[in-house]
Parts: sequence; structure tokens; C-alpha cells
Amino acid sequence: MRFCCENNFDILLTIDKNLMHQQNMDKYPLTIVVLNCVTSTVAELILFIPSLNHRIILLEKHQAYIIDK
Repeated sequence: MRFCCENNFDILLTIDKNLMHQQNMDKYPLTIVVLNCVTSTVAELILFIPSLNHRIILLEKHQAYIIDK
């Protein structure tokens, strides 16, 4: 998969909750995962790993998902 035709990405992880509303998902052959967090500290982001691991095989290209802890 290519993102911006330069780098290989399958999933873009972000905490930017507005990103999925600002982008045309059909334009990029990847999955956007928004971590529904309050801060971007490593201590908080680590708490999302179990939830993300359970859902990762169900994620589809050209889609955006919000993941909770």
C-alpha cells in the first residue's frame, strides 16, 4: 500500500479526531485509526494497545475508525 505514493503504510494511527472528517477516504488506500484519548502521553496511548489488537484484523481500507481504551 502507498500513502502519498512515497511510503508504505497500511494503517495511520492518530489522535486527531477531525482528520477523518477532513479527508476523502477513497483517495488513500489505507486505514485511519483515531485513538480516542485525552492526551498524547505514552502512558495513555499504551492503554489502547489491547483494544487495537482485538480489532486490527477487522479494519478495512478506505475507512476510518475510532478506538476506545
